Amino acid sequence: MKLALCQMNVLQGDKAGNRKTAEQMIREANGNGADVAVLPEMWTCGYDFERLEEHAETFNGHTVTLLSGLARDLNMWIVGGSLPIRYSEGISNTAVTFNSDGELVHTYRKIHLIGLMEEDKYLLAGDSLSSFDLASTKGATVICYDLRFPELARSTVEKGAKILFVPAEWPMQRQQHWNALLQARAIENQMYVAAVNMSGENQNDRFIGGSKVIDPWGDIVAEAGADAQILLADIDLKLADEVRERVPSLRDRRPQLYDLL
Repeated sequence: MKLALCQMNVLQGDKAGNRKTAEQMIREANGNGADVAVLPEMWTCGYDFERLEEHAETFNGHTVTLLSGLARDLNMWIVGGSLPIRYSEGISNTAVTFNSDGELVHTYRKIHLIGLMEEDKYLLAGDSLSSFDLASTKGATVICYDLRFPELARSTVEKGAKILFVPAEWPMQRQQHWNALLQARAIENQMYVAAVNMSGENQNDRFIGGSKVIDPWGDIVAEAGADAQILLADIDLKLADEVRERVPSLRDRRPQLYDLL
């Protein structure tokens, strides 16, 4: 399977411009033979919370319709990063995934909201996690700050996931954490991790780029620099099974004791 991580330079508050960029990158990824295109976190508007009500969309809105049509027309999967989606109770940072028929097959509302970026003041946290069928395996999505909570990634393994997608807006000052946490999640869960960050800056932060694909051994398959680019990576989904068989740490867990801690 060939992945294309679309490391966008997200323009804060410019939905039209960001949608144009995303479409161009997805089409280019398809032209390079990608089976799956992956977008970053909150890529339509960035963390433009002062205008969040204006930026929020629905599952029938412009962006979901655009991604669905692209997935269908290009016959490829799109892990559509995350968007501010409006629900009856408020707005959540929501990941969306489309299969090659253009069907919205999975959604995930970010569970952990980061106070450092005032996300918890404007958005509602999610409260559920699930996996989705992807070709001959299962995938799952967590979002940015979720990466700091190992229990969440481990829960996706319990739901059958062998590849974890991580759309993010990760700032430069915490670059060391980004690199270490991504590799740790791959090693401890013996799964692929495909993490796509944004590049550029807003009024508060600079973003590091550094999108990467890490295999179940913890080896970096592909890694981007700081600038906007499409990162391509070929992965073998059977590798997770091979690693789990050779080093059966998941099988050797004793969760009945961990509960006591």
